[in-house]
Amino acid sequence: MTPLRIIFAGSGEFGLPTLRALTGGRGPVAIELLQVISQPDRPAGRGRKLAPTPISQFAIDRGLPLLRTDDINREPLPPADLMIVIAFGQKISESVANHPRLGSVNLHSSRLPKYRGAAPINWAVIDGLSQTGNSIIRLAQRMDAGAVLAMSTLDIGPTETAGELHDRLAEDGAPLMLETVRQLASGTARETPQDESQASKAAKLNRESTRIDWMRPAERIASQIRGMYPWPGCRVRLVDSGGNGLARLTLARAKSVEGAGGAPGQILDGGFVAAGGGAVEVIEVQPEGKRAMLLGAYGNGHPWPVGARLESLV
Repeated sequence: MTPLRIIFAGSGEFGLPTLRALTGGRGPVAIELLQVISQPDRPAGRGRKLAPTPISQFAIDRGLPLLRTDDINREPLPPADLMIVIAFGQKISESVANHPRLGSVNLHSSRLPKYRGAAPINWAVIDGLSQTGNSIIRLAQRMDAGAVLAMSTLDIGPTETAGELHDRLAEDGAPLMLETVRQLASGTARETPQDESQASKAAKLNRESTRIDWMRPAERIASQIRGMYPWPGCRVRLVDSGGNGLARLTLARAKSVEGAGGAPGQILDGGFVAAGGGAVEVIEVQPEGKRAMLLGAYGNGHPWPVGARLESLV
């Protein structure tokens, strides 16, 4: 069988499981990976040294043909059967998307048309959903609006963070993409237009969106904390009853519990934090410059006193 000639365009870690699967030689279709395309190296770390994207680093390690570019639309591309785009970070023109014989497809981390946009995983957790999934769509000029070729469903754990869900969705996307590639190669793929009346946006996150309003219900606050971790992270200052700052932390994992008494944001008996309705049980925290740890472990050597309060840092 003649191998299916594929171009892969991606930058972030979300595309790594699919790229790994495409190069593993175990898929239902013989594949020839013609080219990996990624963003240029960027400054990273404390030293701000140039570092390749996760996709570029994988290609380098595996000796794959790699093109690093700040504009894919200016680049001459080899004749191909299909282009797969995952977390690439560039607007791709219609002519480039239609360059391969079978066109281009994109893996998006929501059940479209819900949560189109930059942060679908985060918003699924922030909004308190119990399920989400992946969609494989035709690459379209309107953001995440292409016809759907495949979709999956994943349950969201009751205390799962956005970072954990990201990793599970990334792994889930690989077999979904391989099966879609098989269907496209065999001519059996079915495309379903999205219902525009059901479309919703997953807006890009920023530091301001991490501000916690402790007057809100505890369930909403706990979902916000999990949905913002590990980035951009709900950062707080722990302040004692005298107004003295005790610590700066990122809240990593939390859940809502029944609670009574105390001003919103105040630490109650049992270590819970009072909210506008109920209380928030902080499960994990990340001290500045350190890894996340259970609150019980943090409390062994650091203060978490009843009557202290948490103030948002933006």
